[in-house]
Amino acid sequence: MKFTVDIITRYFPDLTETQLEQITQLEALYQQWNAQINVVSRKDIDELYLRHVLHSLGIAKVISFKPKTRILDVGTGGGFPGIPLAILFPESEFVLVDSIGKKIKVVNEVAQGLGLTNVKAYHQRAEEAEGQFDFVVTRAVARIAKVLPWLKGKLSPESFNTMKNGVLFLKGGDLEEEIEESGKKVDRFPLSHFFQEEFFETKEVLYTRVKK
Repeated sequence: MKFTVDIITRYFPDLTETQLEQITQLEALYQQWNAQINVVSRKDIDELYLRHVLHSLGIAKVISFKPKTRILDVGTGGGFPGIPLAILFPESEFVLVDSIGKKIKVVNEVAQGLGLTNVKAYHQRAEEAEGQFDFVVTRAVARIAKVLPWLKGKLSPESFNTMKNGVLFLKGGDLEEEIEESGKKVDRFPLSHFFQEEFFETKEVLYTRVKK
């Protein structure tokens, strides 16, 4: 089944004309760049709006970033969740990092193609990201216990959003063991509460703070 931009507008009906145009452009841009540099699997490119765009926007069902919020996307791959979130929150600032240079090339080209002025993308590891951020977002990069040490000193102590500054993970599957292993207080938000497609049945947003 082919999912179109309609699946985004169904769950986010208040998009501006610019946001709708940018989200509509995503498919052609990713098909163009994926043909040159494979960052999204062939199967997933056909289901881009479901498996990548809407999945990324699951974070927006948990928190609405206020203007001037700084967000670091760790292990962004082809730009997820950072690019869809940057479209949705144009007044927030997004820094996308990945250790694989060719992926960052695609991210930069897509961001430029969409005219996103609130995105910067760098070929670097999370530990090398400069400055402090209000939130870190990450999708299927590594286990919680592995990611958190990368983020020491990266989160600003001053919170001004509805949630205190912290880390938002997009995860799937059985997460009990991973959460226990992290030794952290983790808030869980099943995406099946927000989206009705079968794909989201085992998907969640997890939220934790770097400090215990």
